[in-house]
Amino acid sequence: MPSLLHFGEDDLLNCRFAVSPLWETLEAVRTLNRPARQGYHAHWLRRIRAAAAGLDLAPLWMLMPHRGYSPDWLGRPPIGPAAGFEEEIAAVRAADPEAAREETARSLADTPGALASARGRALLEDPVRMVGELADLVEAAWHTLLEPDWPRLRALLEADVSFHSRRLAEVGLGGLLPEIDPRFGWRARTLAVEWKGLHERDLAGQGLVLMPSVFIWPDVVSSYDPPWQPTLVYPARGIGGLWAEPSDRAPDPLVRLLGRGRAAVLTALAEPATTTDLARRLGLAPSSVSAHLATLRDAGLLTSRRYGHQVLYEHTPLGLALASAAG
Repeated sequence: MPSLLHFGEDDLLNCRFAVSPLWETLEAVRTLNRPARQGYHAHWLRRIRAAAAGLDLAPLWMLMPHRGYSPDWLGRPPIGPAAGFEEEIAAVRAADPEAAREETARSLADTPGALASARGRALLEDPVRMVGELADLVEAAWHTLLEPDWPRLRALLEADVSFHSRRLAEVGLGGLLPEIDPRFGWRARTLAVEWKGLHERDLAGQGLVLMPSVFIWPDVVSSYDPPWQPTLVYPARGIGGLWAEPSDRAPDPLVRLLGRGRAAVLTALAEPATTTDLARRLGLAPSSVSAHLATLRDAGLLTSRRYGHQVLYEHTPLGLALASAAG
């Protein structure tokens, strides 16, 4: 049965995109315990296996039933379009303990044996301690599993947001949603989402957050009960090539045309990236990368846009054609 989200006039004006490192951390934890999700992430799984073994993730897995409810207070909706992990985990730590206990009990009931287990009972006995301990565990998972790769993940997620924001302007929400995923159907201001279970909600002016995710594949999620803002999570574009290593050198024809530094920057920009990301990737000084980016932008090969507190650079059609032809 589909999940149904009903839009009013105000809801159409309050739709936005967001990226959430907290959500990605929780979905990475879930992926470690879900073989069906691991196909695209074999390289990452091999690399983090030893570090992940040092984390006791069982308390989080208890709150991630295969079919059922995961507590909203722990995997809360994104605060803004580009909030950092520190800001998001601080909001988790500030959760109301009694509300968190209620949501946690509901989630444990959907995981066979969890509610009656010693560990499940211990979580519910002291909700203040539970909030702190689970927040600590999520933070440890972030530092161990995701933080080293976050620049790469963030770039892919922001590229998805950029692409779909342009499509939203071109075809509107009703045209965009089925493009994002065929499980999203739009008719008469109602979004039908084919996923696990039946859920129906009037958005009541809150609008909808559209959030790409690296680790959600192959699922989609229509998430959050009132009072949380409704959020639609879908697999990000380009995850098939996420873990592929970029070429370590620019093609010779491009070097002869642009010079080695500018050719390296143009080639490395496989997805939108900041000056800092490119400098780290190429082993160059940020000031040098910034100068190359400015020259390439002035030549019409790159474009820049602000996303939150960052400036992202990406190929123009001419820049993409040049980089692709040279390779």
